[in-house]
Amino acid sequence: MADNKIKCSHILVKKQSEAIEILERLKKGESFANLARELSIDKGSAKRGGDLGLFGKGMMVRPFEEAAFKLKKGEMTPEPVKTEFGYHIIKRAG
Repeated sequence: MADNKIKCSHILVKKQSEAIEILERLKKGESFANLARELSIDKGSAKRGGDLGLFGKGMMVRPFEEAAFKLKKGEMTPEPVKTEFGYHIIKRAG
């Protein structure tokens, strides 16, 4: 099956420092979904624990898409991904 569509969640914040802080909390075992609901400024996906659903190439801004499609299932971006919207932590669904 071709991976032309993937399913990801994200947490979006304005500042890189905030994103790095969230990554630290995730590394300590905090729930991605809970942190997304609490802190993400993308209110639509935040309500769903950061879930963006399925998307294909060309549907997201390029830096986001490139980072997301590099992830293996269950993986998370090791550092924040900067776009015109802010800093994203992206997790690919397992």
